[in-house]
Amino acid sequence: MKHMMDIHEILKNLPHRYPFLLIDRVIDFELGKSLVALKNVTINEAFFNGHFPSRPVMPGVLILEAMAQAGGVLAYKSTNESPSNGVLYYFAGVDNARFRRVVEPGDQLRLEVKVLRAKRDFWKLEGSAYVGEELACSAEFLSARK
Repeated sequence: MKHMMDIHEILKNLPHRYPFLLIDRVIDFELGKSLVALKNVTINEAFFNGHFPSRPVMPGVLILEAMAQAGGVLAYKSTNESPSNGVLYYFAGVDNARFRRVVEPGDQLRLEVKVLRAKRDFWKLEGSAYVGEELACSAEFLSARK
């Protein structure tokens, strides 16, 4: 059975808001293990105004941020915490980031994150971002609870 989250539940499980909220829907998760989320990329994104306006491309660092936000949702759900309780998970590091495909308006990113290790206040995750079946980005990242 798939576990899903709409935007209303995502807003309860992330401190981010427009224009920096980079997840639209969670289509599946397993507490403490993995999560799959979607980001619909539209020409209305604020960053497209300045990031190659003649050929709009989603910045790679924002693809990494979207994966980190997916990891944050998983951490909040898995620990039964929330930003409203004053708990924050910070993006603490990234390793082995690789960009394989540009992401453009009209694309839908499927963000897949898996927990490699979760120990006390630190989560090490691996993430992959796909457009259809094409890998757009992959990385390992670290999240720290404050």
